[in-house]
Amino acid sequence: MDSLINAAGRALAAGDPLGALKRVALRDDAPALALRGIAMAQLGDFAKAKALLKDAARAFSSRETVARARCVVAEAEIALVSRDLGWPEKALRSARATLAAHGDRLNAAYAGSLEARRLILIGRLDEAERLLSDFDPAPLPPVARVAHELAAAGVAVRRLRTKAARSAFGRASLAAYEANIPALKAEVEAASLVLNTPVGRLIARGTEKDLLLDEVETLLTSGALVIDACRNVVREADAVVSLATRPVLFAL
Repeated sequence: MDSLINAAGRALAAGDPLGALKRVALRDDAPALALRGIAMAQLGDFAKAKALLKDAARAFSSRETVARARCVVAEAEIALVSRDLGWPEKALRSARATLAAHGDRLNAAYAGSLEARRLILIGRLDEAERLLSDFDPAPLPPVARVAHELAAAGVAVRRLRTKAARSAFGRASLAAYEANIPALKAEVEAASLVLNTPVGRLIARGTEKDLLLDEVETLLTSGALVIDACRNVVREADAVVSLATRPVLFAL
């Protein structure tokens, strides 16, 4: 791999897509196409990024399976960021297996975090939790740790485990500052706002009060009657009645 490719890769790792493009913008070889695609993704031009990554995957030879798998992971990240949940999960799973088989633990772990975050978004929390528990993020570089901890926080938030979510967001924040990438710091800060944003409303004795996530968690264990608009259920103590198929009752 030549010096310009190495320099562009370092620039991307440091969150400097323009610096990366200065080095490879005029090149059409496979590694340069892949780096250009990642740079465009960091700049927010997802359509161009996807096109470049597809070109890169085709440009790599059939023997360069690891490079092709990395392109698939990059495409999956773009799909996740743009909320394209129809992106084929089998491709990401296959890429993760390829990377793991060839000893690329970093990108395999990153692929696993992306897969978990997609599962969270489509409500498959059990699968996401199992996937995250399969590897220890501690030895990973900061960027990969951020991805893992954000996924862990996503599961905890949806499980109403506020303490676990706060811890995961804290670890993600530390990793983001260690990486020193402004966009990554901003992503963690934006995601963690859920802990300090009202997510429910308590109506009792003629008064109303907005509730934070930890207050909702406490309320659910109090035995009070709770109408859960996120899950379309009514709860009281250990009793849970689903109104998902009865929208009129829920609206009332």
